Amino acid sequence: MAVDDPGQDPLVREDPRLTTLDAQLAEAQRAEAVRSGKTQRGSGKGYAQGNRVLAGLIGGIAGGALIGWLLDRVFGTAPFLLLGLMFLGIIVAFGNIIRISGERPE
Repeated sequence: MAVDDPGQDPLVREDPRLTTLDAQLAEAQRAEAVRSGKTQRGSGKGYAQGNRVLAGLIGGIAGGALIGWLLDRVFGTAPFLLLGLMFLGIIVAFGNIIRISGERPE
């Protein structure tokens, strides 16, 4: 009597304990891959785009306001350059948001 797999009884079906253990092992391996950064969850691209939008909006407004405030201090034209460059920063930030929203998620 030749047996292909000598460690298994050919008359016994799959053991449900082993099936459950295999499923738990696969889930633990997926969770470890996500935790270690080898893979990301499904919403990684959208999350990254959201962070870029937020950073662009805050950076545009804050950067324009800071440069405007510094130039106002140098030239003594308070608050005109502050307001003008802050609005310019807002315009640039919204332009970047429109550009980012037009990108195709992968």
